[in-house]
Amino acid sequence: MVGFIAFVVGVVYVFSQALGYGLDVVGMALIFSGMMSFASYYWSDKIILSLSGAREADREKDFEFYTVAENLALAARLPKPRLYVIEDTAMNAFATGRDPEHAVVVATTGLLAQLDRTELEGVVAHELSHVANYDIRLMGVVTILVGVVALLADWFLRISHFGGGRRRSDNDGAGQLQVALFVLGLILAMLAPLVANLIKLAISRRREFLADASAAKLTRYPEGLARALEKISADKEPLEAANKATAHLYIANPLKNRHDAIGWFAGLFNTHPPVGERIASLRS
Repeated sequence: MVGFIAFVVGVVYVFSQALGYGLDVVGMALIFSGMMSFASYYWSDKIILSLSGAREADREKDFEFYTVAENLALAARLPKPRLYVIEDTAMNAFATGRDPEHAVVVATTGLLAQLDRTELEGVVAHELSHVANYDIRLMGVVTILVGVVALLADWFLRISHFGGGRRRSDNDGAGQLQVALFVLGLILAMLAPLVANLIKLAISRRREFLADASAAKLTRYPEGLARALEKISADKEPLEAANKATAHLYIANPLKNRHDAIGWFAGLFNTHPPVGERIASLRS
């Protein structure tokens, strides 16, 4: 995270110097984008639930889901999260909400129908671990940083396209430095959003491993989650309610577009660690 913030500050500095603006103008842009992002983050649970088409869980209709979540929340000393169900035969689940008091756990009907109670406990414990570890808040901050980089890169390219910016001194040395910074700014404007997104995905993958470990600690039975992950990975049906913006929230990639066998480069673009690695970690 420190490295990520340093990266964002470096991008801001190069853009501002390349265009001849002071950091005050860029600071105003950062404050504005931060306010907009905070508003989106504050209501993120409502937005995501609306996009997912989820319905609120019913204690009688979704008895196992309801009681498993209730029991594990007590064991974890967390407030019971609000529970929602997506009517889809694909197997998946996710958690959202900015803190434990505003947490939501969502599961698909396919997951609830095909997992036994022990496996469901593993999945719900994984999602509650995301809540307890404040992963949703962390990924909200990371998403805001990615958005800021993308916004600034777009802003730089638009201004440079129309010949914007302020001219500095006509001194040869200063002029050469300005040109060098401008070229560097163009390269950064094209690469920075990609680099920022790769950092976001790397953080997301690490938090999945942490949530798996925390779930094993909570249930005292890592085999339950390991078996659930095996079933989820064997299900090849993509989740219709998911999209690229929300894919990192789910317990396993809902788009079913992983390329684990291609190598480390393809792995950089995965929203989740390879399921085989997660299962091996749980069983070890």
